[in-house]
Amino acid sequence: MPETLPLFPLQTVLLPGANLPLHIFEPRYRQLTVDLVTGTVPEKRFGVVGIKAPVTEEVDKVDQLLAVGCSAVLRQATRLPDGRYDIITTGERRFRLLDLDATSAPYLMGTVDWIRDAEIPPGGAERIGSLAQSARAAYRRYCETAWEREDWDEPAAETDPADLAHLLAADALLPMEDRQAVLEEIRPMHRLRMVYSLLTREAGIIAALHAVPAPASAFAAPITLN
Repeated sequence: MPETLPLFPLQTVLLPGANLPLHIFEPRYRQLTVDLVTGTVPEKRFGVVGIKAPVTEEVDKVDQLLAVGCSAVLRQATRLPDGRYDIITTGERRFRLLDLDATSAPYLMGTVDWIRDAEIPPGGAERIGSLAQSARAAYRRYCETAWEREDWDEPAAETDPADLAHLLAADALLPMEDRQAVLEEIRPMHRLRMVYSLLTREAGIIAALHAVPAPASAFAAPITLN
């Protein structure tokens, strides 16, 4: 059944399992943070959904947002002296945004349907294991090209292959449209192939340009008009 969820539109894509630090300064999202901290919002959960480009006005209509987002769970909140907050969240579950309500709460509320992965085809366990190893190898090549060794860690060996692609893609500075494509893909095997291709492409670009991207921490405060 559809559920309602507070929404935080951003010019970024949150992936399940990824951490997202945010600097909260706009009044409506200060109120959302208070409601998350105090338990007014159940389970400290809200939705992160991408804003369609170009961003020229405040979001108040569903067609200004991408169709699929990811819920985030508040992990830590620090209140600053002037009332702003620094928070850390973790991506949780994907949802499809059905409708947007900009009037019933101090912040945006969305009607959402939760998205599940498709079943892995019979006999696919061995194949998905092989795809996971290939995706991990592409991830290592990307990180070795892009980052200093102390700036990255490979996901744990016991990570479920169905979850692995999201974690690998989360560490790469992929264009927003690529991250959104990874988020929307519900076939675990295809998602691993997609991430393998994206990371291989990006590692090649970095190597060819002899340019290393800025650390991911430089992008910890995504832009929003809200």
